[in-house]
Amino acid sequence: MSTEPANREWIDVTIPMRPGMTTWPGDPEFHFTPAARIASGDSCNLSELSLSVHTGTHCDAPWHFVEGGKRLDEVAPTIFFGPALLIDLRGAETIHAADLPQTPLPPRILFRTRNSDLPANAPFDTGYVALEADAAARIVADRVRMVGVDGPSVAPYDRTEDTHRILLSAEVFVVEGMRLEQFGAGEYECIVLPMHLIGADGAPCRAFMRRSA
Repeated sequence: MSTEPANREWIDVTIPMRPGMTTWPGDPEFHFTPAARIASGDSCNLSELSLSVHTGTHCDAPWHFVEGGKRLDEVAPTIFFGPALLIDLRGAETIHAADLPQTPLPPRILFRTRNSDLPANAPFDTGYVALEADAAARIVADRVRMVGVDGPSVAPYDRTEDTHRILLSAEVFVVEGMRLEQFGAGEYECIVLPMHLIGADGAPCRAFMRRSA
C-alpha cells in the first residue's frame, strides 16, 4: 500500500550519506573524517569527504560509459527539474520493454520497484531490479530525456554495459539510487540536483518529489 503524502509537500528521495553506507562492490567507500574540531582546540569544525561520484543517490553523465560522451557539466541543466511519470513495477524481477506503458513515454520517467523496500543501508544485493536492453531501447525510441531508478544501477548487475550504453549514447540522463517507497504510480514533479563537478562522469545528487497539481 502506498504511504505517499496527501498534500503536495516536497519529499526528499535521497539516500542519506554516512560512513558504512552501501556502495557498489569495488568502488571507493564513503569516508567523512574530521580535519579540525572545536572540541580539540581548533577555531572551527572542518571535515573531509572521500567517495566515488557514484555513491548513494547519484547521476550518470554520458561519459560514464561512452568515451567522447558529454561530461556532467556539459549536460543541459533543464533536465534536472520538471514533471515525471512514475511507473510502479513492484512485482517485476527485471524490466523489459513489454513492462512499459504502450502509450508514448514522457521526457522523464521513474521506476518504483521492490528495490525501494530495502533499507537504504542494507547489504549490497546483486539481484536488484533493473532495466534490460530492450527496455532501454524503447526508452530511447520514445525520446525520453531522464530515467530515474530506485536501485544502485539502471542496468542488471551482471550485464551493466548494454543498458548503460544504449541510454547514455542517446544522452539520456540517468539517476540511480532514488528512494521511492512513499510513491505509487502517477505523475509527479521531480527535482534532481547533482553536484556541479567539472569534467565528471557523474555526481551525488539531492533529489525531491511531490505530487503534480
